[in-house]
Amino acid sequence: MKHQLLVLLLMVAGTAAMASNNKTMEENNNKLAVLWTSGDPDVAEKMAFMYTYNAKKQGWFEEVVLIIWGPSAKLAAENEMIQEYIKKMQEAGVKTEACLYCAKMYDADKKLAELGVDVKGMGIPLSEYLKDGWRTLSL
Repeated sequence: MKHQLLVLLLMVAGTAAMASNNKTMEENNNKLAVLWTSGDPDVAEKMAFMYTYNAKKQGWFEEVVLIIWGPSAKLAAENEMIQEYIKKMQEAGVKTEACLYCAKMYDADKKLAELGVDVKGMGIPLSEYLKDGWRTLSL
């Protein structure tokens, strides 16, 4: 009898944990992570930034994060128009993050930090966004 009760309790606990995880994933369906990797200013301005900005400004997503990764770090550090757009997105409530290691490869880490971008190791944070069910867009 004790064994059956223990099995029943474990089943209930497992079901509750799965329901909690599904609820977390459903809640995160209203969160968007944009992984911007392109060094092309047209891709930045006419796709990545336009959608990311409006996703937050128009309320299409509750939370929006722009992740600067790879060649986009170099572009962001060198291009004033891109920097102005990043500031505009931040003012609208878009969270901006950048891969520290990528930024260092392009000697862009200090400039990105000056722009208010959270420059850090991004492997774990990006993995968490994906595991938690955030909608993701890669450009």
